[in-house]
Amino acid sequence: MPVLYARIPEDRVGVLIGTGGRTKQEIARRTRAHIDVRAEDGEVEIRSADTDPDAALRARDIALAIGRGFSPARAFRLAREGTMLAVLDIKFETGKREKAALRRIRARVIGTRGRARERIEELSGCSVSVYGSTVALIGDADQLERARRAVELLVRGSEHSTVFHMLARLRFSAALADATAPDEDRVADDGG
Repeated sequence: MPVLYARIPEDRVGVLIGTGGRTKQEIARRTRAHIDVRAEDGEVEIRSADTDPDAALRARDIALAIGRGFSPARAFRLAREGTMLAVLDIKFETGKREKAALRRIRARVIGTRGRARERIEELSGCSVSVYGSTVALIGDADQLERARRAVELLVRGSEHSTVFHMLARLRFSAALADATAPDEDRVADDGG
């Protein structure tokens, strides 16, 4: 029985547990993993209910996503096969003591009334959460790559319009590649 550990911020423990323990129970139901949460320090222990180590990994990623500011509903996207969590630390651009710079960079990623974050989500297909000095992303490998590039460009000072145009081009290229990829079912039916 695989056992994994995670630590989430204390102010997110209540969200992880949920009203009456509902969120914790829903994570267990979706992943077939057992979760113990120590509210006093945010330590989370995840045990796979069977010999499936992926169940414990999915449950851990959901807990970490909630700890990084995602709502449980958005974090449950990680229960799907092929969906991953990435956490980018934006302190590398500001240094540890530059609180004003960190606020400025967070504001660039979030945008006025959350519009920049929404646009990144729309164009990349990722879910995005800005929490503390991190930007967390949920999506498949291609979505994560597009969103990661966008966030890194914004953090380094690129214009929003430049970043959004780049995302739109990447999304168009991905859609074009999907449309021109051979259909495996059609190839199999043709005897090829």
